[in-house]
Amino acid sequence: MIRTLLLGAALLAAPASAETVVVTAAKMVDVLAGKTVDNPVVVITDGRIASVSSGGAVPAGAKHIDLGSKTILPGLIDMHVHLTSLAEIGGYRGLRYTDSFWQAVGTANAKKTLEAGFTTVRNVGSADFDDVGLMQAIDGGWIPGPRIVPATYAIGATGGHCDENALPPSYDKKQASVINSPEEARAKVRWLHKYGAKVIKICATGGVFSMGDAVGAQQLTYDEMKAIADEAHMLGLKVAAHAHGADGIRAAIQAGIDTIEHASLADDEDIKLAAAKKTWFDMDIYNDDYILATGTANGTEQESLDKEKMIGRLQRETFRKAFRAGVPMLFGTDAGVYPHGQNARQFAKEVEWGMTPMQAIQSATKSAAEALGQTGDVGAIAVGRYGDIIAVDGDPTQDVRTLEHVAVVIKGGEVVKSVP
Repeated sequence: MIRTLLLGAALLAAPASAETVVVTAAKMVDVLAGKTVDNPVVVITDGRIASVSSGGAVPAGAKHIDLGSKTILPGLIDMHVHLTSLAEIGGYRGLRYTDSFWQAVGTANAKKTLEAGFTTVRNVGSADFDDVGLMQAIDGGWIPGPRIVPATYAIGATGGHCDENALPPSYDKKQASVINSPEEARAKVRWLHKYGAKVIKICATGGVFSMGDAVGAQQLTYDEMKAIADEAHMLGLKVAAHAHGADGIRAAIQAGIDTIEHASLADDEDIKLAAAKKTWFDMDIYNDDYILATGTANGTEQESLDKEKMIGRLQRETFRKAFRAGVPMLFGTDAGVYPHGQNARQFAKEVEWGMTPMQAIQSATKSAAEALGQTGDVGAIAVGRYGDIIAVDGDPTQDVRTLEHVAVVIKGGEVVKSVP
């Protein structure tokens, strides 16, 4: 319970930079050291952490947020979300809604995500630059939401997972990010960067929710992927590759792609290569439960359901094998394929398939910050980083499911959610 938080509504309205805020609690998860710390005292000034101590004094005149018996952790990071998508509206049902509908629901999804304890997300695919708009609105203080690393459109091949394959030729619609050569790939990276992309997303193979393609089939050539990676890295951007099949995964790793999304059918050679090159695997191993449980009720096409039945269990087995082999792992849920705000349900799956609770927590904090290239900003309660802190009852290093019930969320030193 928050015991010393005075005038909660006023605190929510006050800018973080106007004051020094001190957060105290019974325990803190130190994700950098991989241990818990008793009686933490975290001082936040101008939205960033100025000091972290155990049992230290609260500075005079500071606003004190005493979280009592709770455990605090750094704000969580989901490396694979689609804020402007809804699991509840799938397949052809989405055609009933006007284009601007999706950014409107993205506003609600951003709030749900933040209140679930995820203070940073990587949004890997959004039409019409909607994720850039959400980022700008959140950063400007107009709407609540997490810090967003936007990919905007995902780059793919004609007829591939990132194209529009659900309509007949008379309604032919080529997605804005479709490319068909290395030269077009380079130009597309520059265009996306020009209009706000902070990470580049590609579709290296087929997918579950695209129509008419094989989920594991490679769809971009090595040369196209290499051109994208080289161009993005020159611009200071990292690249994420949607890739289910072994050939596409291998080509993406060899091309220098930074993170492999899904990685469902990675074979032994892929796993060995990823471990050697320290290429991150970002595997959404919870959402299979939701997809199979809801079936076609939300409009999901039977074709997509059949694909999910084929790869769901295999993906989890690949996760366990890759983790044991030393592939660096990230926390990415594909929220939007299942309801937003339920992101933390994946922690228990990561533990079920081989991680300790601490390792699962680190996949959504320390490791995610490293993969984003933002170790100076997010991913730990440490000096210099943003004052992004969440609090839960109990000890998540013993029962990771406590993260499914976040009681308090602080972003940049400002309380954005509190439960008495």
